[in-house]
Amino acid sequence: MKVTLKVWKQNGKNGQGELKSYESPDVSPDCSFLEMLDLVNNDLESKNQEPIGFDSDCREGICGTCGMVINGVAHGPGHGTATCQLYMRQFKDGDVLTLEPWRATAFPVIKDLVVDRSAFDRIIQAGGYISVGTGAAPDGNAIPVPKENADLAMDAAACIGCGACVASCKNASAMLFVSAKVSHLALLPQGEPERERRVIAMVEQMDKEGFGACTNEGECEAACPKQISISNIARLNREYWRAKLLEQPVRVEKGG
Repeated sequence: MKVTLKVWKQNGKNGQGELKSYESPDVSPDCSFLEMLDLVNNDLESKNQEPIGFDSDCREGICGTCGMVINGVAHGPGHGTATCQLYMRQFKDGDVLTLEPWRATAFPVIKDLVVDRSAFDRIIQAGGYISVGTGAAPDGNAIPVPKENADLAMDAAACIGCGACVASCKNASAMLFVSAKVSHLALLPQGEPERERRVIAMVEQMDKEGFGACTNEGECEAACPKQISISNIARLNREYWRAKLLEQPVRVEKGG
């Protein structure tokens, strides 16, 4: 099959970007999307031309580094899959594919389709951890956790931090990412000691990084390769306001 690629080319966050066309004339439908890009880059390098810059690592839908917008959709047309799990059989012969980076102020472009997502790292550093000793696996398993909470925590922990939620949101909100990280620990007893401090610190860091506000339209959930539920955003809001109320000083009224 033959496809035409229109790829966003840009050097650095202050560079002038533009869409540049590339032809991929002989692609197997069984080829993955990233393998197709590898073949295009091999051809470009054989002609001493600059290859297309894109991120990838595990290529198993685990690490979250491969994100890009394909024809206006974060990660492309596959539902519940990262870009590396996308195969060319999901496109038709002769298709024109427009490839763009995640577009958000908090994700400045490094090169072409590669963006700097270190804002996510700083949000995690602000509070997405626990300081209590949990011991080895048998010790952790000995702590009683309600089945419903365990399931919800596991679902939230599936977030791979790819940034598709930000790229798909008209406000470039990171609420789905932050809510998944807060929910994961808030639902488990190991996360209880830092529960209040964690959510306040992570939300404040999110705002500091320049992400937009959430307007609950659900694009983030639809684009998420791990199908993280927006119910986590509701939990994040509850956790945040609970923590803000608890940090208020107790007012003692003196009797007359």
